[in-house]
Amino acid sequence: MNAAYYPVVLDLHERRCVVLGDTALADEKSGGLRTAGATVVHLHRSFQPGDLTGAYLAIDASDDPEAQRAARAEADRERVLLNVADVTHQCDWIAPALVKRGPLQIAVSTSGESPFLARALRERIEMLLGEEWGPFTQLMGSMRRRLRRAGVSGDSQLRAYRRLLRSRATSMLRDGSDADAAALALAIEQGARTVEPAVPMGEVVLAGAGPGDPDLLTMGARAILADADVVFHDALVGPGVLRLCGPRTRLVDAGKRSGRRSKRQEDINAAMIAAARSGDLVVRLKGGDPFLFGRGGEEMEALRRAGVPVRVIPGVSAALAAPAAAGIPVTHRGVAASVAFVTGHRVGGDLNSLEALAQSVDTLVILMPADLEAIAGRLSAVLGPDRPSAIISQATTADQLVVRAPIGSIAAAARAARVAPPSTLVVGDVVNVLSDIGGVSAADRQMFAEAVAARG
Repeated sequence: MNAAYYPVVLDLHERRCVVLGDTALADEKSGGLRTAGATVVHLHRSFQPGDLTGAYLAIDASDDPEAQRAARAEADRERVLLNVADVTHQCDWIAPALVKRGPLQIAVSTSGESPFLARALRERIEMLLGEEWGPFTQLMGSMRRRLRRAGVSGDSQLRAYRRLLRSRATSMLRDGSDADAAALALAIEQGARTVEPAVPMGEVVLAGAGPGDPDLLTMGARAILADADVVFHDALVGPGVLRLCGPRTRLVDAGKRSGRRSKRQEDINAAMIAAARSGDLVVRLKGGDPFLFGRGGEEMEALRRAGVPVRVIPGVSAALAAPAAAGIPVTHRGVAASVAFVTGHRVGGDLNSLEALAQSVDTLVILMPADLEAIAGRLSAVLGPDRPSAIISQATTADQLVVRAPIGSIAAAARAARVAPPSTLVVGDVVNVLSDIGGVSAADRQMFAEAVAARG
């Protein structure tokens, strides 16, 4: 079992640090120590007695096992903190993979288990945190020092820091608008300095949760979930997505379920408005995309009427993700050049409009086909019972199920496969465009569908 390491950040300014070895790694370590302000003695050879005398920190990157053992013994006698490169059991400390953004530093360590993994994670973090986080950290630090000197209470300081973090300051810095970011920070700071600071208006963010797989959330949605005070989420937003919320985030189930008593839209709107007016960052988390059959437009309208700031973070809609996850391109050169999307809940009362739409496009995608039997029956009548179709259940999740059959028998095939909601129905020749690649042949699928239909 590896040692449990305690992460620290050391001040090496003018500290004597010794690097041993005539290797590229030794050169790299020397450069890193000099950048940290250390007084570096780089000996381009293996260890010799007395090398570590008077040192504060040492790195042996010599690739000489016998000399490394001798260095270890002298480090113990001289009480020098030693790192023996790639020999974990001889190390007092381990250098982490480091992300540097000005004064902001993020260290990644695997306790010596896998330097490769530490580097790979560092590279991912570097992509998430751009260069703007350096000046933003300085902006936050300047605000902190001034508020502390002014004697502003701890609670007011925290509210100011939180407002700055959630503001557009980072995007302003990323776009080169340093003066605008500084002005915004100053306005937030002045608000915190008032004798009786008013609770600032919060904000509502309408965010798309995607079709189910947490990996399909946008970076913007992930960031806002981590910062949110309260999240009003749909019923079909899974636990994997909700785990991306911050540890202090309050979760409110605001989902609507067919055939079951659900919260009224007016009550959801009122709750979001009240939370925002109390200063909360509110996220309305919707499956798929907020503006595609998600009532996002209605909610934005209600919030704006109430004077609540609101913005939208688009999401990946199941209308595109479900067919893609099933290997079905909704358009394909020479096969389909047009596609239409419709919700299965609404067409239940107006199948005539569905028939006209189906006849006007090459591919029809129906989200949540609640009455699959009726929908498939009407489509079969106007498109012919042999038109290819597929139903995708719980798309992009571990429980995803895809059933292909002609539209005339898709309902029976779905029953036989015990397809569960949420589901998406795709109708058109694109259904079988890629299905023969490494899969079941079209003839076998037809035989299966006919057998299912015969069983009723």
